[in-house]
Amino acid sequence: MAGRRVVVFPSSVELGPALAHLVTSRAEKAIVSRGRFTLGLSGGSLVSMLSKELLAMPDLDCSKWVFGFCDERLVSFDDPESTYGLYKSQFFSKVSIPDSGILTIDPSLSVNECAEDYTCKLKKAFPDDDFPVFDLLLLGMGPDGHTCSLFPEHPLLEETKKIVAPISDSPKPPPQRVTMTFPVVNSARSVAFVSTGGSKAAVLKEVLEGREGPALPAARVVPTNGELFWLVDEPAAASLTIPVERLVSGAKL
Repeated sequence: MAGRRVVVFPSSVELGPALAHLVTSRAEKAIVSRGRFTLGLSGGSLVSMLSKELLAMPDLDCSKWVFGFCDERLVSFDDPESTYGLYKSQFFSKVSIPDSGILTIDPSLSVNECAEDYTCKLKKAFPDDDFPVFDLLLLGMGPDGHTCSLFPEHPLLEETKKIVAPISDSPKPPPQRVTMTFPVVNSARSVAFVSTGGSKAAVLKEVLEGREGPALPAARVVPTNGELFWLVDEPAAASLTIPVERLVSGAKL
């Protein structure tokens, strides 16, 4: 692994522009090297933050970007729980992206068929990789330490062969979802967690400073050959005792 950077911002107001710069700088690098930029998205509060900040970037050009989803809820796209649906209304509809640049699930399928269908789409988009190698994955973390739809003590944490796995018993509704597996997450060239708010302070300490017993899912994100960022605000970092970087408004990663 190229190393873990824990970067603390005064608040999410300063974090957002730095995240957008990280995305666009990795995009420029990827397009120069490989002719395209592959970005894996997560839902939750990340949707509005990322959409707002990317749309504020001057000369944003997404024509060579390919978007995937780190996990997705098995609901129709017009359901407020649909991560794709949220990004479509807040971001995709406002920029020029070819249809082939957005890899979505088929919500009309059963959860098992949906996972297989999404696996096929990723294999087609990444034909040369055993596991898809995204340029950047953006991840969130729940108060229980889950990331993607990989939950504590769930059998999917041990999945080593599947690219996309179905889950029918998510402890967080809706119960049916599909999720990237750890082999895919840890194959990425860059991974960035975004975690904000005081409600995340205790679990962030457990994830970053270790805990007794099994590692929480977010702590198992260790890119094999990639870089790992934790972008957090002061309230989320309140309990940390490890060395961190502190960046001020306007700073770039």
